[in-house]
Formats: sequence, C-alpha cells, structure tokens
Amino acid sequence: MAILENIRKRTTVLILIIGLALFAFVISGVFSSNNFSGGKVGSSVAEVNGENIPIDEFRAQVETASRRYGPSVTSTQLVNMVYDQEVRRAILNQQFEDLGIDVESDQIVDFVRTSGYAQIPDFQDENGVFNEQVFKSAIADWKANDPLRYDAWLQDEESIIQAAKERMYFNLVKGGVTATLTEGELNYDMANNKVDMQYVRIPYTSIPDSTIEVSKSDIQAYINNHKALFKQDKARDIRFVYFEEKPSAEDENSVKTAITSLMDSSVEYSEAKDANDTILGFRNTTDMAAFLDRHSDTKFDTIYKAKKDLPSVVADTLMAMSVGEIYGPYKDGDAYKVSKVMDRKENGTVKASHILITWEGAERANPSITRTKEEAEAEAKRLLAEAKKEDAVFTALARDNSDGPSAPRGGDLGYFQEGVMADEFNDFCFGNPTGTVGLVETQFGYHVIKVDDKQDVIQVATLSREIEPSEETINTLFTDATKYEMAVMDAEPEDFGDIARESSYTVRPVNKIKEMEENLPGLGSQRSIVQWAFNEDTNVGDIRRFNVNNGYAVVQLTKKYKKGLMAPEDASATALPAIRKERKAEQIIAANKGKAMDAIASDNGVSVSTASAVTLSSPTLPGAGREPFVVGKAFAMEKDQTSDLLEGSTGVYMIKVTNKTEAADVENYSTYAQNLQTSAAARVNGSVYNALKDKAEIEDKRATFY
Repeated sequence: MAILENIRKRTTVLILIIGLALFAFVISGVFSSNNFSGGKVGSSVAEVNGENIPIDEFRAQVETASRRYGPSVTSTQLVNMVYDQEVRRAILNQQFEDLGIDVESDQIVDFVRTSGYAQIPDFQDENGVFNEQVFKSAIADWKANDPLRYDAWLQDEESIIQAAKERMYFNLVKGGVTATLTEGELNYDMANNKVDMQYVRIPYTSIPDSTIEVSKSDIQAYINNHKALFKQDKARDIRFVYFEEKPSAEDENSVKTAITSLMDSSVEYSEAKDANDTILGFRNTTDMAAFLDRHSDTKFDTIYKAKKDLPSVVADTLMAMSVGEIYGPYKDGDAYKVSKVMDRKENGTVKASHILITWEGAERANPSITRTKEEAEAEAKRLLAEAKKEDAVFTALARDNSDGPSAPRGGDLGYFQEGVMADEFNDFCFGNPTGTVGLVETQFGYHVIKVDDKQDVIQVATLSREIEPSEETINTLFTDATKYEMAVMDAEPEDFGDIARESSYTVRPVNKIKEMEENLPGLGSQRSIVQWAFNEDTNVGDIRRFNVNNGYAVVQLTKKYKKGLMAPEDASATALPAIRKERKAEQIIAANKGKAMDAIASDNGVSVSTASAVTLSSPTLPGAGREPFVVGKAFAMEKDQTSDLLEGSTGVYMIKVTNKTEAADVENYSTYAQNLQTSAAARVNGSVYNALKDKAEIEDKRATFY
C-alpha cells in the first residue's frame, strides 16, 4: 500500500509539472486571449479576490444570454445567472493561473470531439463523423468568408477553453481522491455491525418552554459561540397593501346583462333604408360566424369537440343537449358565455389500443428491428389470435410485444377523430363497433387493434365576453389607493396596519428580501420595489406607492438587516429552542442523577423501550427518531453495560447494551473502498468549487447597476 501511495503522489506531481509546461494552441486567435484578467480600467460589477469583473463585458454577456434564452427569462434572472457564471469563471481562472493550467490543441480538439460541437455538420466528414481536419478547415473558411459566423464561433471557443481547463483541473483533484481498504472496511462495519439495547428517554417536551427563562444576553452569547449558524446577508422587510384592478360585482352584472341582451332578435332603425331592421340574435342568427365576429370576444370554432375538449364547467351539460339548444349565460373563468350546439356526430371520436409489429425498412421503424415483413406478419397474426382469446389482457400483450411508442401505456392511443390516423387504421376503428379486435397493415407495420370506446362529438358556437373592470372601477381604485397613501403618510409609521384595517384592507408582509431578488409574493416581478427598499435614502418606516401589475401597491419598509451576524431579535427563532434544550437537559440530568433505569422511568412517567439491530449508518431509535450520539455511545459500550445520562437530540437517555453482533468477515474490502472513492469523486466538481467560493473574498456590486 505504501508503494502504491508513493506512485500516486509522484503521478500527481508529474501531472502538475506537465500542466505548468502546457501552452495554448491558437486555432483561431481566441485561445491566447485573456479576457477576464484583473486590472481592467472602468467600473466593475463584482470583485473576486481583488480581481474586477468589468461591467461592460458583463453587460455583453447578459445581452448574449438574453438572445439565447429569449423572453422566458426575466432581466434580473439573466443578470443573476451571468453573475454566478462569471464569479465561477474568475475563481477557477485564478486557480488555473496559480497552477499553470493551460490547454494544447489536441486537448481542445478532444474536447470538441466528445461534446455536442461534434454534431455540427460542418465539422463532420462524408460519413457524418467528426473529423479534426474538417473542423480546422471549417473554422478557417468562416474566418475568411463568413465574419458573423466566425465571431459567434469565437464566443464558443471561450466556452470550450474554459470547459477544457475545468475538466483538467477537476481531474487533477479527482486524481488525489482515494479510499483505503481500511476506510472500506469501516464503511462496511458501520452498515453491518448491529447493537440491541434497552433505553429510557425523558423527552425535552416534558418541561414546558415557559419555565425556561432566556435573556437577550443569553441569545447573544449563543450567537457568539455558534457564529456559522447565524450569518446573514443584507436583507429588507416590507409590508404592503395591494389595490388590485379587478372587476366589481357591478362590472360582472353589466357583462352578463350585455350578453343576455344579444340572445334574442332586436329592432333597430336603419338610416339607409329609413325603416326599422330586425337584427337576428344569437338564438336564431343564420350566419353564426359573422354574428360572433361582431359581438363576441372569441370567433366561431367549427371544429367538433369531444367531452374532454369542452370547458369542464359545462361539458356534461353540452354533451346532453340536442342540436339547436342553448345554455347560458354561464361564467367560465374571467368571461360570461352562452353556448349553442350547432351539430353532432355520433361516435365521432374513438378510443383505441394497438400492438404494432414492424419490419426492417418500414416507415419510422426502430433501426434495431431486423425482422422481415413476412416475419412481422406471422408475429402479428400470432398476437391477433392471442388477443381474441376470452382471457386475453390486451394491455399486457401490447406492453410486452408492441414496437410502437404506446407500448409502455399498454398500447393506449387515447381518443382521436377521423382523419388523424393512417387511412387503413382510421377505417377499421370507425367502421367497427366497440370491443372489436382485428389486424390491419399500414406503412408503419402490422397493427393488432382493439376498439376500446366511442363517443359523440359536437360542434359548439360560443358567444363570449371578457369580464373587465370598468373605467369607473379603475378610477375608484386609484382614488382608494391615493387616499390610503395620503392617510399613512400623514400618520405614524406604526399606524400603517391599523389604518388599513379600518378600511378592511389586507396588509401583506414580505420578510428577508435579498438585494438581487425581484419576485414578491402576491405582486410578482417587482424589481423597482426591491431597489427602493435597498436604496440608502430609504429609511425604516418610509412609504411609497408603486404602479404594479393590475393595480397599485402602497409599500412600507419595516426593517433593515446588515450583512454579518444576526441580532438577538432575528436569531431568537433558532437560538431559543437550542438554548432551552440545553437547559432542559441540565435540569433533567440533575434531577435523575444516580438513579437506575427503572427508577428514572417510574419517576418521569415514561417506559423502558427496546431497539434491535441498530447500525451506525442508520442511527434511528423507534419512537424517538435519529439519535446519532446515543447510538454511537452504544457501540462504544460493552454488552450488559449501562450508560450515564446522555444528552440526545430529542431528550435525555439512559441506555443498556443487551447484545452486539459483529458483521460477517469479508475476504476483500476493495469493493467498498471503490464505492467510497467513486462517491467522493462524483462530488468533487461541486464541493471543490463551493469550498473555493466560501473562501473567496467577493464584493457584489450588481445592485449598483441593476
């Protein structure tokens, strides 16, 4: 083992020496650049261990990310995404520079060969395989003849170089990750050594919290002794009243009245004819498409629909109606509607299942299928005979035999209307009654089909009007928001909630908002509110009205949190239970010291419990939960030995070991050591970077610019 370890150490040194000697091979000019070196002139969005991330380059990266992700990602999300990416790049590049890590052309080409870039057609030979010479020629051609594509490639090259360096760096670290046979044996023993015990537990809940007095200085002392638990970033608390722009009851009734008035015909005076005209209503119009174009927020949908495709609130009702019948007005979401059944097709939608047996060369056939068409036909006929048996389970046959994508669902294709499936498949399903099982051939293969169900489909015309707030409602909302804003601005800061309650407004608090957040519960994306809350000129108690989505929010800043250790008031939620537990443990131990297990159980109204086959890898006691300290103590004791009083996670314990079972000997622990090594290596990338980031001095200046 010592010789192997020396070889491993020397190998790591050799790799580092080689890494120091590597030089960057320039494929197109970018590989020798140093775009993220420190000392750049100008403003920076962040500083990482004294190295600036320039704001201009950062903005360019955000713009590139914006084009890549489109409107699905907000601007703040893009900024945060790029920030994390650039901080990671800066931290790792500092490591690369310290170790002299660089990449050669062969390593770069190997990276491209094993990445998604190898699938770019311009990098492939006539056989569709990545080719190094073709790759280099393509880049040279872009540089000479396609500047835009070449510029895009330069950005890709930066990513390739970074990824290649990261792979080398993390592989160096993984080269030092190992697990000895002794560690493998320990891991095996922790999972397989077992202990049986008796124990008595006095839960901490047996002492009321109210009896434990904890002062502010006690909490501060606990914070000082457990600083890692009470670190906090800069944050803000706010509270707000939301004046939502939504329709009033009067607005709803107005829409309902308007849509009802369109049901029947009306008489209107026509200046052109100098006579009265009869305007046909929804009930008896002869041109439904034109009527809905004029009077409805939705057009006439001529597609026939099955029950599942209709609005759930009226699906059953509409399917039970006859052609020409009308239902409504009814409310569906944010609209009032009236629906009329225009036509019906009996059995217009079919639910079917199938078993597809295809052959080599059939349309969309899996390349792995090698059977001939004749073999496929024979197999399909065999399955048809099986499917027609009385005790046949069609779903099982499909799941086990079908070549189609519906196999995992037992061949279920769901409901479909005419014209969706291949002609032969379509004709069989719509031309046979429910329950029929048969065989058809299409360009995709042979299909053993079962007709599972048939349903009618209907054509529905729907007159729809959105329920929207009226101008009067919008004006009233603005007036209410303004009055409330003026009232709280003239009052004391603490009266914000009382004034809201007087008008039956709801006050909504949002706590611990971070500086680069944008989404506020109940308001959605509101970056302007967060920026205001973190503005140095905004003081606790300040109030401001914001125009937000669909209304207004009157917001008050209620608290500021500085970066560093929490104040006792903020830490109390975590510190109080821990301090109380410590003091309860002291009281319980003092009250039961010197007593035997039975006496402790009797005096405290608890019973003696047992736990069998407990292991160190799963230190759980029945009825008590995880107790790693208590279980660890049991493994350190001899059989029939009784412990002192032990301070556990959920209570104070006394335990007695009744039996210990050693794990069976294993001839070689290399498998267990290898599992440990594999598990540790899999965590390297994330763990190493997180450790570097925790150690790094990072000054975040995003809020200055965004």
